[in-house]
Amino acid sequence: MEVKTAIKNNRSIRKYKDTIVSKDLIKNILESGRLAPSANNKQPWKYMIINDLETKTKLKENKIFKQEFVYKAPTLIICCANSKADSTKGFNKIFDNPYDMRVICDLAISSQNIILRAKELGLGTCYIGWMNRTKIKKILNIPKKYIIPFIITLGYPDEEPNARPRKELNEIIIKN
Repeated sequence: MEVKTAIKNNRSIRKYKDTIVSKDLIKNILESGRLAPSANNKQPWKYMIINDLETKTKLKENKIFKQEFVYKAPTLIICCANSKADSTKGFNKIFDNPYDMRVICDLAISSQNIILRAKELGLGTCYIGWMNRTKIKKILNIPKKYIIPFIITLGYPDEEPNARPRKELNEIIIKN
């Protein structure tokens, strides 16, 4: 599958088959994320794979995610960024930690590689940003230095959502 085709045909999947995603396939997908570019080559991303029922049940009991389908996805990829990874001087303060924006951008680039590779391999994904970040870090024992801006659900799609409307190209270009 060409990258352009993967981009054009990718959809957020919210209904998955019960089929388990193999460890080899997950490693293959994560390898695509590993190869992403990052500011100053810091590679601040870390991924935690959750695919066991016990952990998903614990997350559900603690109401980590608002959307029920998240708990039913075969695999959850917890997307973390090391907010201490980039200490570039003079970066504008946007978040509490002035480097959070940079590492979130790097993580997003890496994660998009993961999503496109998953699409190419016949898997579906969905970005999830609506969660209790404090609780999830505690439950999963994620060190304080990491921020979790989003997670990705992963599995074999059990739905084929239609394309959603997109703005025209001229609507997204700022003219000077």
